[in-house]
Amino acid sequence: MLGAIIGDFVGSYYEFNAVKTKDFDLFPVGSKFTDDTILTLATAHAILNKEDYGKSYKNFFWQYPLKNYGERFYAWGKRDDSEPYNSFGNGSAMRVAPVGWAFNIIEQVLEEAKKSAEVTHNHPEGIKGAQAVASAIFLARTGASKKTIKEYIELNFEYDLDRSVDEIRETAVFNETCMISVPEAIICFLDSESFEDALRNAVSLGADADTQACIAGAIAEAFYKEIPDFIREEVLKRLPKKFHGMIDEILTA
Repeated sequence: MLGAIIGDFVGSYYEFNAVKTKDFDLFPVGSKFTDDTILTLATAHAILNKEDYGKSYKNFFWQYPLKNYGERFYAWGKRDDSEPYNSFGNGSAMRVAPVGWAFNIIEQVLEEAKKSAEVTHNHPEGIKGAQAVASAIFLARTGASKKTIKEYIELNFEYDLDRSVDEIRETAVFNETCMISVPEAIICFLDSESFEDALRNAVSLGADADTQACIAGAIAEAFYKEIPDFIREEVLKRLPKKFHGMIDEILTA
């Protein structure tokens, strides 16, 4: 789960300062955690406390109301009711990482990913994006090869994963939909050589950098089983201390 949060930090500066190269500073001045981190932690909180996902998202939204939420989520967070808004944006996929870590049967991972998505993103593509990312994390952490992960995602979610990062980079633009950004982020993991390389791939697309790095980082952490110490330490020292225990707890759930 820390891989998702690190991806958010690394991509945050470049969301509005796009680069089309893998040669960039991982933590320039202005790097920060955004709504990707807050809602990932809200998902973890819901799982650990057996709380409704929607309730957890609203609670965390009010604790951190100025963290660059999407317009529709922001409006939902401020409403008294909790009716979903049929989104197919990548917000459902960016916050789902804890589901891939906390459950040990793929069918349960898929069901919980659906539950976490549909409280806001009840469009079929919004649900599919969350399920694809959660299942990729589950498969990666349980020892599946990249070939197996790729085949599973292609078969079950019909995403085109046959492109390379270099091919995507040529035409990639900022796009927050699950249909475009989620398969691109998964390719950034599949086409990587290490955890750090997955993050650099995602940011180098010059697109939705924080969310795509969040997704790629989440899967890469599960697959490579390690995060370089200097990257881990840089992010942890910038996170509120109360988040540290939540991260540790979900990884051992």
